[in-house]
Order: sequence, then structure tokens, then C-alpha cells
Amino acid sequence: MIIREVKDNKKQYLSLLLLADEQEDMIDRYIERGTMYILEDNGVKSQCIVTDEGNGILEIKNIAIYPDFQKKGYGKALIEFIANKFKGEYSILQVGTGDVPSTISFYEKCGFNRSHVIKNFFVDNYNHPIYENDIQLVDMIYLQRRI
Repeated sequence: MIIREVKDNKKQYLSLLLLADEQEDMIDRYIERGTMYILEDNGVKSQCIVTDEGNGILEIKNIAIYPDFQKKGYGKALIEFIANKFKGEYSILQVGTGDVPSTISFYEKCGFNRSHVIKNFFVDNYNHPIYENDIQLVDMIYLQRRI
């Protein structure tokens, strides 16, 4: 397994990015200011984009694993890589996600705790209803982890 930074042509991974954020103009808001990593294990399996949010906070803006490779540890491996790489440079790693029990549980298993909520984020920022596991996303749930 190799994790490497992507500096150029980040949109070549658009199909993977869209798995985590299904509206391209939302991805455009952070793709260029973010640092992108891909995880390869006999081919690309997953990707992650992180951004500097100021005050010692690094945010995971997009993390996605191709469906055939989910639940194999790739997401957790990317999060641990990010936490270790930026330890000492940032004090908090945070992520915002929809209020879906399986997703929240994944982040909690990775050491995150609930932090705050942005009400109606998905309703106010997307041009169509967003669903995950048949649940319509409304509020953005933020979780944080000390690194």
C-alpha cells in the first residue's frame, strides 16, 4: 500500500471525488486549495483532500473509497496517514459529514468525537436533495480528533 500526494490534475480522480461529494461545483470550492492524497494498492483504491481551516485545524473535505474496496481498511489507513503526517503542524483533524449512523460510527472508530452541527447545510448548499444509505442529508455533523 502506497499513499502519495497529487499536486497536478487532481480532477483526473473526479469519479472518486464524486463518491463523497456528488456536486462538482462543491468540489471546486476546495480542490485547488486542498492537499490531495491517493492510496494505491495494486491500483488506486481511495483518495482524501485536506484543507487548512486556520487556528490549528486541518479538515478532511473529501474522502472516498471505491465501493468494491470499502470495509477493507483503506479509509482508516488514509486517516491515520493524515493524522501522523500533520501531527505537530496542526492540533485538530476535523471532518464534516451527513447525519448517517454508519458514517458517524466509522469516524468515531477512527478516534473522532462529535464537535458541532451546521443546520441545513446540505439543503442550503446543494441544488438537489443528497441521500446516503437512503437517508436525506440535512445538517452537517462535524467531528474532531486531536492529533
